[in-house]
Amino acid sequence: MSDERSDQYTSRPFASDYAARRQAFFDYHAARPGNGIHSELVRLALGQSPDEGLIEQALSKMDTRLDCADFRLSGVLRLLYQFGDSPLVSQEMWKRVKESVLGFKYWPDEPGPPDSMCTWSENHHILFSSGGYLAGQFYPDLVFRSGHVTGREKMAQARPRVLRWLDLRYRTGFSEWLSNVYYVEDLVPLLNLVDFSEDPEIAIKAAMVLDLMILDMALNHLRGTFGSTHGRSYYRNKVDGARESTASVFKLLFGLNTWHVGNMAAVAFALSPRYRMPAVLYELATDLDRPEMENRQRMGIRLEESDRWGLDPRRLEDGMTYLSLEAYTHPRTIDLMIRMFEAYGWWENRFFAPFRRHRRWIEVAHRLGLLPLVARIFERDLTRNMRPEANLYTYRTPDYMLSSVQDYRKGYGGDQQHVWSATLGPQAICFTTHPVLQKEGTPDYWSGSGNLPRVAQVKNVALVLYDISTRPGIYVTHRQRYTHAWFPRAAFEQVVEQDGWILARRGEGYLALWSHQPCAWTREGEWQDREVVAQGKRNVWICELGRKAVEGHFESFCERILAAPLQVRGLRVRYRSPSQGWLAFGWRGPLRQEGQVVSLGRYPRYENPYATVDFPAEKVEVRAGEHWLRLDGRNLERESSGYV
Repeated sequence: MSDERSDQYTSRPFASDYAARRQAFFDYHAARPGNGIHSELVRLALGQSPDEGLIEQALSKMDTRLDCADFRLSGVLRLLYQFGDSPLVSQEMWKRVKESVLGFKYWPDEPGPPDSMCTWSENHHILFSSGGYLAGQFYPDLVFRSGHVTGREKMAQARPRVLRWLDLRYRTGFSEWLSNVYYVEDLVPLLNLVDFSEDPEIAIKAAMVLDLMILDMALNHLRGTFGSTHGRSYYRNKVDGARESTASVFKLLFGLNTWHVGNMAAVAFALSPRYRMPAVLYELATDLDRPEMENRQRMGIRLEESDRWGLDPRRLEDGMTYLSLEAYTHPRTIDLMIRMFEAYGWWENRFFAPFRRHRRWIEVAHRLGLLPLVARIFERDLTRNMRPEANLYTYRTPDYMLSSVQDYRKGYGGDQQHVWSATLGPQAICFTTHPVLQKEGTPDYWSGSGNLPRVAQVKNVALVLYDISTRPGIYVTHRQRYTHAWFPRAAFEQVVEQDGWILARRGEGYLALWSHQPCAWTREGEWQDREVVAQGKRNVWICELGRKAVEGHFESFCERILAAPLQVRGLRVRYRSPSQGWLAFGWRGPLRQEGQVVSLGRYPRYENPYATVDFPAEKVEVRAGEHWLRLDGRNLERESSGYV
C-alpha cells in the first residue's frame, strides 16, 4: 500500500451501488502511477499496457525467495489465470512468469538453498498452500523444479493444507484476530481460490471464510476505521484509520475510508469474476446510526485443547498449523519446533536468529528432554508471539467505538497484539501500551506491549491493569518501568485536564482517560502532545466514552466523570461509572458490575444484534433489515437474500 494519503476520507458511503464504487476504484488507479504487480493488474483490466518493470520486481523477489515473496506470488497467479492470453504483456515476460512459478518454493520441506521466507504464520500459511495448489492446477503436467513433482502432485500435496486452514478459520476464526494488517494478506489468496479453483469444495469454503472476514470487518469498524482490538498490528495502522492496510477494502466494499494505489486485497475484490458479497454484509456495515451495537466474538484455539482440532505435537505437518498461532516455544510444541528446524533448514532462517545464537545448548537440552521444562520456566517471555483463544468485545455507537480482547494473557510478554482501543475518528484514537525500546522487531514503543495488561470492558468503559515484570528474559528483558497512552491532542476539538482525568471531545463523541499513577504529556520530540506517560511498574488505567445524544453537552459529561467515586488498592479498582454503575476489577478474580459477575470468556463464535453463532461454528445465519445470509460449513451450503 502506498505511504501517501490517498484521497479524502469518507465517513458515510460515497456510493450505495457497488458498480459505482468499483468504477471509482478503477478511475483512481488509472490516474496514478503503479505501485507493484497488483496495480498493474488494474491497468490490464482497463486495457492499458502494464509497467513490466513492476512485474519483473515481483518475479525477482520470488526467484531470490525473499520474505513476502508469497504476496507477489498471489498477484502473479491472478496475472496468469485472468490475463494469461493478454497481448498487452510481452512474450518474453510470459516466459519469465512461467519460469518463476515453476521454480518457486511452495513449502518449507521442498529442497533448495536456505532462505528466510516466513511460511508459517496464519496469513503466510494460506498464501503458500493456495499458491502451490493453484500453480499446480495451472501447470498440471509440468515439473516444478523445487519439489521435483508435477503440477498434479503439487495439488495433491497442497489440497489438505488448504482445506484444514479453511475449516479452522470457518469454525474458530483467526489467531491474527481482526488484524487491520494481515486480513489483507488473507483476503487475496481466498479470492484467488474462489475465482480460479476447479475444486468446488475449496471454492465454496473459501467464499464462506471470505463472508465471515467481511462480517468481522463490518462489525468492528467506526465509519470505516477498523479501530478494534487486533491480534497483530503496527504503529502506523493503529494510529490513523486512513493509513490502515484495509482502508481501500472498506472503501470498495462499503464506501467508507480512502483509496490507496495497488492495495492487493482491494485489487483482488475489484477484479474478482466470481465472488459476490452478500447484500446483508453491506447493510450491516453501513448501519451507522444504530444507537448502540454490542458484539462478542471468540477467535482461535487453546493449545491445551489442540487434540480437539486433530493436531498432534509429534507430526511435522501439524507443526505448520501450530505455528499459524506462532506457538514456537510453548512447552507442548518446543520439541516439535526443534525437529522442524532440522527438517526445514530453519537454523539459517533470519526469523529464528535468536534460536541460532543458542543452538548448541538448545540441541543438548533437546536430546536430554529438558526443553519443555525450560519453556515452562520462561513461558511468559518465550510465548509472547503466541495467540491462543481470544474473547473479543466491541461496543459501538454513531459517535465512538470501544473494543478490547477480554482478560487475555495478563502478565505475559506481548508482541504485536493490540489489546484495546477507543476510536472517535480516523485519527482520534486512544490506547495504552507498555513500551519496549529495541532497534529491530516487535514489540516496540507503540506496536504491541512488553507486558500484556489485564483488560475488562463493559460497554463504553474499559479497565486496564498493568503489572510489569523486569525479570530477565531469553527473548526480551523489560527495562521500561512505565506505561503510556496514545492520545493525539490535535485530533480532538476540546481537551480538559482535572483531578487526574484527561477528557476530550471530537464532534459529539466524548472520551475520558484516567491513570492511577501520576501522568504527564510528552512536551517535546517525536511524541509531543501525542503521548501521556505514567511512571510505575503497576498501574490502573480507566477509559470511559460518551456522546451528546446520551450524556448531553460535553461539560455535563465532564462533571459526572469528575464526580464519580473511584478507589484503587494495589491492583484492585472500584469505580462507579456514571453510565455503568459500580465496577470492581482486579489482577485476580472476576469483573463485577453492581455486584454481579460479568463473564469475560468462552464467548460464542458471534453474538450481536445480527447473528448468534455457537463456538465452534457449524451453521451461521446473519440478518440485517430485509437481507440475510446462511452458511452451512458441514453441507457446503451458501445462501443469501441477494448479492451486491
